[in-house]
Amino acid sequence: MKFVKESIIKASPETVFGFHEREDAFEMLMQPGEDAKIIQKADISKIGSQAIIEVKLFGLIPVKWVAEHTKYDPPRMFEDVQISGPFSKWRHMHIVQPHRNGAVLRDEIEYEPPMSLLGRLAAPIAVVPKLEAMFEHRHRITKEFCEKNK
Repeated sequence: MKFVKESIIKASPETVFGFHEREDAFEMLMQPGEDAKIIQKADISKIGSQAIIEVKLFGLIPVKWVAEHTKYDPPRMFEDVQISGPFSKWRHMHIVQPHRNGAVLRDEIEYEPPMSLLGRLAAPIAVVPKLEAMFEHRHRITKEFCEKNK
């Protein structure tokens, strides 16, 4: 399955990419009330660096989500892949492209929900709305920050 969110940000690609390199970027991008705890931060500039986050499935079941940074090409893209966690598969490409008004921020996620067929059937109700809300929030925060700090 694939999820894509794209936004135009009136700032240079270097500014948008640099925002994601900030040590506090992940905390800034977390939605208020998101039930997640950062156990270990990753350095996106280091291939093999891992982030470990404890998330709660259905608000109840704690699960450690381990994501490893697998690609880094500033100021164009970086990628993380789930090593273990709530999804059967998760590959997240963070892409920044030049645009006549600044930059395009594009998040591309290839994922497979857990529980095979049942997970795929439930994804439009259980997964997609959460991804939409999460990335709407992340893009808004990134846009506001980058446009103020060009």
